[in-house]
Amino acid sequence: MIAGQAVGIDMISFADTGKAKTLHFGDLTIDEACMFAHRNGQTIQFTRNERALLLAFTSSPQRLMTRSRLLDEIAQPGSDSSDRNIDFLVNRLRLKLGDNAKSPIYIATQYGEGYVWIATPSRRGPIDAFLVIGPSFELQNHPLRQQGLSLMDKLSDLIAAGIGIGRRVIVADRNLLSAYDKSRYFLQVSFHADTGRLNCAATLREMPSKRIVKAFRLHLDVTDNISFANEATRVSQGVVDTLQQALEEASNGLGIPLDETPEARLRRASDLLSTSNPKWLASGEQLAKGRSQDPFDADAAIQWGLHLFARLVLTSPFDDGMSLEERDRIESEIEATVLDCLPEIEDKPLLMLGAAKLLYFINRGHLDLAEEIVESALTRTQDSTAGLPILGQLRYARGRFDEAVGIFDQGIRVAEPGSEFHRHMRVLKCIAMLAAGHSASSAARATDMADLGSDCPPQIRLMIGWMVAAPDQRLSDALEHALAALGPDHAAGAIEYLYFTSARHVALEQGRANVMRNMIAHVSRLYGKQIIPDFVLRSIGSVAAV
Repeated sequence: MIAGQAVGIDMISFADTGKAKTLHFGDLTIDEACMFAHRNGQTIQFTRNERALLLAFTSSPQRLMTRSRLLDEIAQPGSDSSDRNIDFLVNRLRLKLGDNAKSPIYIATQYGEGYVWIATPSRRGPIDAFLVIGPSFELQNHPLRQQGLSLMDKLSDLIAAGIGIGRRVIVADRNLLSAYDKSRYFLQVSFHADTGRLNCAATLREMPSKRIVKAFRLHLDVTDNISFANEATRVSQGVVDTLQQALEEASNGLGIPLDETPEARLRRASDLLSTSNPKWLASGEQLAKGRSQDPFDADAAIQWGLHLFARLVLTSPFDDGMSLEERDRIESEIEATVLDCLPEIEDKPLLMLGAAKLLYFINRGHLDLAEEIVESALTRTQDSTAGLPILGQLRYARGRFDEAVGIFDQGIRVAEPGSEFHRHMRVLKCIAMLAAGHSASSAARATDMADLGSDCPPQIRLMIGWMVAAPDQRLSDALEHALAALGPDHAAGAIEYLYFTSARHVALEQGRANVMRNMIAHVSRLYGKQIIPDFVLRSIGSVAAV
């Protein structure tokens, strides 16, 4: 069992499998037994005859129901109901459903013959699950429907118990997957009856690529329930083993020790990939040695790229900083290193996330490639938080700030409060809110920038303080004194640092300007606008520095 996760099983079905199910038609929800319906918080109740008609209609959608057939549905011993009774009941049912005979939504009249249920069931949003189990064809009227549903129920129970908590398993009695669903895996079950034996195949696919991960052949005797239980146990164990192996493979790389659990390795990866981790800076000599010994090791290559990245972001902007020439040289080396090893990391999700992070940061026109790499990696990391920072940053770069904030919020919710990952996600959310045009005060309050933790590097604390102080806001004494102590050259270096780490990636000029505006205003007030680097001013347009 994958440790630390909670079992979740759901059913998306119109079949009678002992679970509560409903039919959805837009804003109308009907329980399958047609005892009642709901619309906009209101309950609609039906009489026995109304319920009988509704059951008949919803069980045979898009089919003509003659009056005589409907009479049979409501007939009781000794009754003498007529066609007029049916018309009366249909009109009453229409009234309760909010339908109109002249422009019907649910029940259409076939004059001289009967009625047709014309409404199509709708789904309540995309399927969001770790694993969906469903047939390869429509089961609603299939002769093997009950056997198929019974098998899929058994598979869902056993697989959900095996993969553990937090990974939702859904059973569908029809092939419901579409392009907008959010499942990680799809176990597609096909059936074929042959001389008393139910031949069955189960194909496990990775979504959304639909790549086949594993396929199973089942031999089922339709007269022997034990064969169903045995085959369900065998296949479910195979599925669990396959998913466990996928998680093992997804958590390898970046020098993380293999003696840790996959979950622990993914948590470690979240820290290594989300921040400018000092580990990468400290291990430069060791990584360089490894690179020289095996220049074709893709893992070592990505780790070297992260070391170069750490040199760019951990060099203090308050000292002599880094020249533009040196920055360009390092970013060129990062670009070449990542592009050279891309073919070798296609099946290594953590290295793919590292590559995407680096391509995003150097800002050299690889945004589409970075997005493609991230999306492919996320299908294999099984909902790890390791991909959230770069996924949010890519949305941020596109100017989709609301989406970025939503992703950063997701990271904040799952992160341990006070951790470096938690602080990093809050900072990213704050910057995204600034770029979107939120006021400095609202962005700072929403992300609690006043409490960055005692272990936050002092230079980062100061940079954020200047960034979230509106131009008309008086700086605190500490921030004012620190800015005055910098001097014009180091203040210009601080502007460059903010631009290269946080602003240049945004495609929208206004977004870049919103990120830079406050700090430029405070620096210009003390030292004059002439110290603001020209390339920064050109990038952000006519931003007034107060």
